[in-house]
Amino acid sequence: MAQLYFYYSAMNAGKSTSLLQSAHNYKEQGMHALLYTAALDDRFGVGVIRSRIGLQEEAQLFDEQLEFIEPIRHKHSLEPLACVLVDEAQFLSAAQVDELAEVVDELNIPVLCFGIRTDFQGQLFPGSARLLAIADKLAELKTVCQCGRKATMTVRLDEAGNVVAAGEQIDIGGNERYESKCRRHHRELMRKAGT
Repeated sequence: MAQLYFYYSAMNAGKSTSLLQSAHNYKEQGMHALLYTAALDDRFGVGVIRSRIGLQEEAQLFDEQLEFIEPIRHKHSLEPLACVLVDEAQFLSAAQVDELAEVVDELNIPVLCFGIRTDFQGQLFPGSARLLAIADKLAELKTVCQCGRKATMTVRLDEAGNVVAAGEQIDIGGNERYESKCRRHHRELMRKAGT
């Protein structure tokens, strides 16, 4: 029975690495997995999922206009899909998450979504909020704060490396723009940045 999965974390927990390992496992068994990544994140190239440890794979792009069900149904009719893997799932809309649930329920294809739960201000991303609400399986991928505690939050840095407390929810970047923190250090840094 297919299910909708959401693997979430703060930055640098290995979400893309886990996704690429899953894709490799399907491929190794002779099964076809369909990979998607957000069109707005082209740091590693257009249509490329790349982990920080160097693994990478080509992927289909999604943006806010993409309707998932028909393209997936079409690809499934040409070659049976064993799985759909979605990187940067925080950038999905709530309606797109509902469509991915329909892929699971109507086409019986497992969908594994990987993304960040909250933004740098501690607010849920729309795609993450919907996934937390309707996914069949939730799994937290863990990373650590500089203090050694589990990091559940992310802070945004400016060009000088200072924590910023305000800005647009989406600002694409990697280690040069974001750091994972425990809740305590996130709160302390955000208070300091806001003064």
